[in-house]
Amino acid sequence: MRNWITRAETGADIPAVHDIVLAAFDTSSEAGLVDALRADPSWIAGLSLVSTDQEGTPVGHALLTRCHIGDTPALCLAPVSVLPAYQRTGAGSAAVRAALAAARDRGEHHVVVLGHPAYYPRFGFTRASAHGIGLTVDVPDEALMALSLDAGHPLPSGTVRYAEPFGI
Repeated sequence: MRNWITRAETGADIPAVHDIVLAAFDTSSEAGLVDALRADPSWIAGLSLVSTDQEGTPVGHALLTRCHIGDTPALCLAPVSVLPAYQRTGAGSAAVRAALAAARDRGEHHVVVLGHPAYYPRFGFTRASAHGIGLTVDVPDEALMALSLDAGHPLPSGTVRYAEPFGI
């Protein structure tokens, strides 16, 4: 596993991030989502993180935006993207760890993710339903996960309300 360089996205990174997200998924929906989130009030400066190669070129990306669990402010981790040539090299994990650390440093307490149940537990995510957290749409129970960023703030229960661009 490489030692990836991680940092907050800059304005100059926006085209590269768009290309990363576009290349990482089968459709352009996720790239469009990131673009829409940039213009949404849920966007939080400093919580769009990239992992770069040694030359500083972004190859991975992780995004945290504002959501709510019931009435409690939380963050949504989505999407996490890596250029296909760099997948399975740790670039995505580095971006996720950097994003979670940045959120913790900002005093955020809770993160939810709708994703692959074999991938996200490595970062401490657990099944959201075990904490009374759910969605208004049907998804596999094991795919919705949640994480408390500090022991002093246990996960609240409630329905996740995503930013409007998510459409759920």
